[in-house]
Amino acid sequence: MTAPTLPHTPWHAAAQLHRWAPALAGLALLIMYFPTYRALDEFIWGVVGQGHGPVMLALALWLAWQRYPQLTALRARPATVPGLLILITGGLMYVVGRSQDVLFLDAVSQIPVVMGVLLLLWGWQGLKTMWFPIFFLIFLVPVPGSIVDVVTAPLKMGVSYVAEHILYAIGYPIARMGVTLHIGPYQLLVADACAGLNSIFALEAIGVFYMSVVQHASRARNILLATLIIPISFTSNVLRVIALVLITYYFGDEVGQGFVHDFAGILLFLVATALTVGADSLLGLFFDRQRPRKERTA
Repeated sequence: MTAPTLPHTPWHAAAQLHRWAPALAGLALLIMYFPTYRALDEFIWGVVGQGHGPVMLALALWLAWQRYPQLTALRARPATVPGLLILITGGLMYVVGRSQDVLFLDAVSQIPVVMGVLLLLWGWQGLKTMWFPIFFLIFLVPVPGSIVDVVTAPLKMGVSYVAEHILYAIGYPIARMGVTLHIGPYQLLVADACAGLNSIFALEAIGVFYMSVVQHASRARNILLATLIIPISFTSNVLRVIALVLITYYFGDEVGQGFVHDFAGILLFLVATALTVGADSLLGLFFDRQRPRKERTA
């Protein structure tokens, strides 16, 4: 005897559709935003100082993959009306960005589009589960040039000023004119890639990613660490400029502007990560000391 088959009711079909909805939604988003990421790769990520884009994309996908089992375990309670409104808003932003060739609007549209899809499939609980990977997508959005120009100028001035005073204090023959450093027979211009908004933006992303990995229970510790990410990013840029100045001073301009200059970009992220871990460890000394006191008084 064969087991009776269940009738294919509309509810049964809806359940099967919801089962495959994540894969279908992911495929639709991949097809939809493939031209966007191709444009980012062609016009943004190949520019000096913008090469962090693919790394940010990989980290965002990893964060989403880590939370995917929690998402699929949720009981679906779709938020249809807000989901549709947010999805339509993101879709309009996408259409305007693609048709008018505004890459910023094109890239940022993926945030409301993903939010809308999550609300339609899993509701507010689904959006809450995946809020951090969605937030991380901000670091994939190219900052408009007008904002970069306004913020980068004082950043470069600050980095060059601090680097000059540190090197002068330890005895090096260095002077500064604007954002140009003069040391010995060499002149070094502090470029946007060395101290601009884009490098600060990338370092901020690394710090935020570190916070998501360690997942401290203390909200105060997380707030303090997030606040320290900004001076850590600035300090890392200062150390990068100092390293390039010293390499140029001792080994010549060809060495300082060749492979070593490119390697300094990797060193920048390593230094920023080390400083973030160090700052977190120092905060841990205080918060770990406070925890036993609370447990004793509980």
